Amino acid sequence: MGKFPLAARHIQNYSAATTLEPHWGYADRALPCTSDAGSCAYLDVDYAAHDRGMLYTGILWSTIGGILLIWACLNQFRSSRATGMDSSTKMSRIERARRSFAAFSRSYLLPDAMRLIFGRTTRLQVLILVALAGYLLIFSFVGIVYNIWVTPVSGMPGVHNTRTSLGPWADRIGVLAFALLPLSVMLSSRESFLSLITGLPYQSFNFLHRWLGYIIFVQASLHTIGWCVVELRLYQPQPSVGIAFIKQTYIVWGIVAMILLLLLFALSTPWGIKLTGYETFRKLHYILAMVFIGACWGHWEQLKCFLLPSLIFWFLDRGARICRTALLHYQPDQAGVMGCRPAEATITRFPDSNNGDVLRLDIDHIQDPWAVGQHYYLCFPKGSIWQSHPFTPLNAPVVTKGKVRHSYILRAKGGETKKLASLAANGVSSTPVIFTGAYGEATTEHLTPDTNILCVAGGTGITYVLPVLLECLQHRPSPNRTMELIWVIRHAQDIAWVKDELDLLQRGQNGLNLKIRIFATRDPHTPQSSPAMDEKGAQLSASASPSSAVPCPCGKDAPVQKLNDSSGSHSKHPDLQKLVSAFLDETVQGPTTVFSSGPGGMVSELRSIVATCNSGSRVWAGNERFDVRFMCDDRLEW
Repeated sequence: MGKFPLAARHIQNYSAATTLEPHWGYADRALPCTSDAGSCAYLDVDYAAHDRGMLYTGILWSTIGGILLIWACLNQFRSSRATGMDSSTKMSRIERARRSFAAFSRSYLLPDAMRLIFGRTTRLQVLILVALAGYLLIFSFVGIVYNIWVTPVSGMPGVHNTRTSLGPWADRIGVLAFALLPLSVMLSSRESFLSLITGLPYQSFNFLHRWLGYIIFVQASLHTIGWCVVELRLYQPQPSVGIAFIKQTYIVWGIVAMILLLLLFALSTPWGIKLTGYETFRKLHYILAMVFIGACWGHWEQLKCFLLPSLIFWFLDRGARICRTALLHYQPDQAGVMGCRPAEATITRFPDSNNGDVLRLDIDHIQDPWAVGQHYYLCFPKGSIWQSHPFTPLNAPVVTKGKVRHSYILRAKGGETKKLASLAANGVSSTPVIFTGAYGEATTEHLTPDTNILCVAGGTGITYVLPVLLECLQHRPSPNRTMELIWVIRHAQDIAWVKDELDLLQRGQNGLNLKIRIFATRDPHTPQSSPAMDEKGAQLSASASPSSAVPCPCGKDAPVQKLNDSSGSHSKHPDLQKLVSAFLDETVQGPTTVFSSGPGGMVSELRSIVATCNSGSRVWAGNERFDVRFMCDDRLEW
């Protein structure tokens, strides 16, 4: 690129300069200016606009740092308050105000926002994105003097350059794009520095990472277009100026960076992911992102203050993953020799020709227990060592003779899980597993004795909510707490996936004040099933008599309500609005936390339902029944 890339534009004469004025993130300015008056005025505007742009990036990062610092302090304060409070402790006005504000914000910001554009994303996430985009939009334009300077071309009478504020503006958005790169990398990290500060799991930042990437792509595109217009149209004579511009090393690297960014953008769209497959997209994304940062360094190394942290964060994330996996698998063999080796998982297969087989994996491993709500990434070496997938253990962690059991449920639809199902279908009863974790947010802080618990799961989503109830089973029951499990499955036989765990809950449900409601959506409704209930099954409870519903394989006390018609041709689903409202009407006192996992449509519906159940004014008045929090399988807490 050269030490003074601007010299090639024939604006400054470095050889005649008596002083080189440094500018952070930019080429040094040659003083005094020996060019024509118009060019010197343009340079004044250009350098002033750049300096203000660097100031705005400093304000941006100071704001982000301040928010994170306040967030960390509030988390620490909340944790200390939670430790010092029990169910008999009267809330302070500060705590009541905090809960009232949280309930108020949930009532407006919890539902999905503009699903056609943003997908199944809460209004809070979109609000944060809009705030960031608004900041960037404003500071892309302010602090720039907009003008036009027509200047002569030296040695070419009658030929003029048209210098405009388009160049300083294009530089400004280029600087802002560079400044966002470290944030983008942090938002994508699994070993997340942001998670340590905020307490939110890394998945909570995926939406912002994706849309921040789109913003960077737009900024880089406008930066490129702006300078192409300047160098290929406004500067004269053409095409000699344009050819000389394209041949410069830093411009070549800029073109390479733009091509790589275009590939990153195209591959990250839903169509790109579908075309290449998720695993291919993920690997290409890692590689292209790092090469892109290297190309940005070649394009404008003066801004390496943003590029170097991006590379450091990326390598720290990769290194931490490797170390975490190695430590987790550093185990003795049967002869007592220590070494890194995969764990062995026992496979139980539940055939399903229509929707894909369901597999249950049980692993006994020497390790520290994880926290309920956390998950692991599982890799199956018999299929591929280059792929891993996140799964939540369906059981509560219990240490027995130094070992902890992991149990997982996965549906084999394609890829590595399909290969694993084929092995099980051919009689293979076990397989090696390499897992990394635990990741995610612990849900134990929501299991306080005064918090009512409603668990709503669809299909294999039972793995997220079941450990919550099993964890409560291990502690002293609270007489003031109401608990309920709502599980929506396709067929009654699917109960067999978690037979042993449901048996434990059934035996302890009276002490827990727990109701179990299970709905089968694709089994035909029989005439003798539940004649006193409506078709939505809103009155079904675990205490229903065996004649009112079809007993499940796990016991007589947990009936399955079949919602389909007698022909079985139309799938029906329970009325979640009615079920949630009925549960809240039964609560005696205290707030409620709704845990949910399952199909996206179900989670989105529950978000809207929970939002309507919150009322900040009623919580402030002392009615905690309207403080309804929401946690779903993307671990974003509300």
